[in-house]
Amino acid sequence: MLDVSVGKLLEDVAKRHPVRDAVVYPELGLRYSYEQFDLLCRQVAKGFMKLGIEQGEHVAIWSTNKPEWLTTQFATGKMGAVLVTVNTQYQSAELEYLLKQSDATTLILMEQYRGGSYLDILYEVIPELKTAEPGQLQSKKLPYLKNIILLGKERKAGMFLWDDIVAMGNEIVDVDLDERMEQLHPDDVINMQYTSGTTGFPKGVMLTHSNLTNNAVNIASCMNLSDEDRMCIPVPFFHCFGCVLGTLACVTVGATMVPVQEFNPKTVLAAVETEKCTALHGVPSMFIAELNDKDFEQFDVSTLRTGIMAGSNCPVEVMRAVIDRMGMTEITIAYGQTESSPVITQTRVHDSLERRVETVGKALPNVEVKIVTPGTEEEVPFGVQGELCTRGYHVMKGYYNNLDATKAVITEDGWLHTGDLAVMDEDGYCKITGRLKDMIIRGGENIYSREIEEFLYQHSKVQDVQVVGVPDPKYGEEVSAWIILKEGSSATEKELREFCKGKISRYKIPRYIIFVTEYPMTASGKIQKYKLQQLAMEKLKLESNV
Repeated sequence: MLDVSVGKLLEDVAKRHPVRDAVVYPELGLRYSYEQFDLLCRQVAKGFMKLGIEQGEHVAIWSTNKPEWLTTQFATGKMGAVLVTVNTQYQSAELEYLLKQSDATTLILMEQYRGGSYLDILYEVIPELKTAEPGQLQSKKLPYLKNIILLGKERKAGMFLWDDIVAMGNEIVDVDLDERMEQLHPDDVINMQYTSGTTGFPKGVMLTHSNLTNNAVNIASCMNLSDEDRMCIPVPFFHCFGCVLGTLACVTVGATMVPVQEFNPKTVLAAVETEKCTALHGVPSMFIAELNDKDFEQFDVSTLRTGIMAGSNCPVEVMRAVIDRMGMTEITIAYGQTESSPVITQTRVHDSLERRVETVGKALPNVEVKIVTPGTEEEVPFGVQGELCTRGYHVMKGYYNNLDATKAVITEDGWLHTGDLAVMDEDGYCKITGRLKDMIIRGGENIYSREIEEFLYQHSKVQDVQVVGVPDPKYGEEVSAWIILKEGSSATEKELREFCKGKISRYKIPRYIIFVTEYPMTASGKIQKYKLQQLAMEKLKLESNV
């Protein structure tokens, strides 16, 4: 178990591997050694201190995987501010909610995202910004917010530029930063991430140095990651997948980080080829996009060995293609949630192919997992479905300013209730069978979306499938399947139902089959099933049973 702050971890690794590549952005021609990156993070940490940011203050960042995001992660880790990550797809109401709920004193942001202006959104939320002096913001809606830092070159009303912060670092002596670092405790909250919004209203998950560094160490160990590895990271930093399974896991062993600023399959494949990456992370939809890119065969991805597929259900056929066509023979599956820092279980590189495609692995070291009867603490036998619960160093400190919500998911003796349904075998390997809220009950029969999704995925024309329950006056709920067909393919509802007949129970065959080209998703790549349910009700003119 590590007993170190995020910032000290980077410093220690930089001393061991000073000249090894720490960060490479092929798109930008940017390359830092570990020594250079550590010095840059120190400089920015001192800049934050000069700005007046104290230990424990909340610093929000609203950006894609830019170099400044990565620097901010470790700079706050050195000077003790809590990094609040902001979803890149947020709009005005969501941004206002997060800044208010988090009590953020500082916001770092880029200018625009996918054609939309972040600046316009910010001025809408904070009209006072247009007449404020940098660092002197006084907002009626957001009384804590004082500092806005823009990742750009052109000065805007009320804002500092990133370069200002870097320059401010010259006004703080190194000994002051060292003293601040010495004051940090591994159990201090250092990161706050808001639940992705696939269900319910976002809550601020408080994660500590110890939560994150130890989870990252164990994740890297499961992948056999070493200082010889080079990891391509196209998953968003604002999500644990990017900043724990990605950047922090690399730093724990001195591996090279090769971030992609915004996901594009060609950009990812080019980065892997150019930098000879040995590891690649992604949610299933990312791997699907890479494998189906028309120029896939033109890229040399032969250096790939390992990586992690996580974030949503990992279809068996996609996993097989990643192993066979991308050469990722040691790819692992990880399962968890933000509240658990995030990984609870992970497969190991030497696990059988069957275990790596059919399970989400077994508990990480120093992590407990049990399967209980939903709504109780009573463990079920091996092979019996129940709710997955976990306990250990990785469980969050709680939801920020939300004690009731914290008590609802963490028991007095430390068990976190995930809300996910699972079965565990005698060796501790778990299969996720759905969410408690993702279960479809049709006429008294329990139906698990995952089972139907895996079955339909075997159809030769199906690229991706998501199954959700929709209201039905007779049976309570019916099954709807949302299907993306492979490029150039066409299919009918009848054809897919015929494929099901005789192979799965009649009550599991989707009553509704809807062909789409994309799914509503969070910026971290999670499919928002509740939105599919809403769309189904509108499209099919169904009435809610609630």
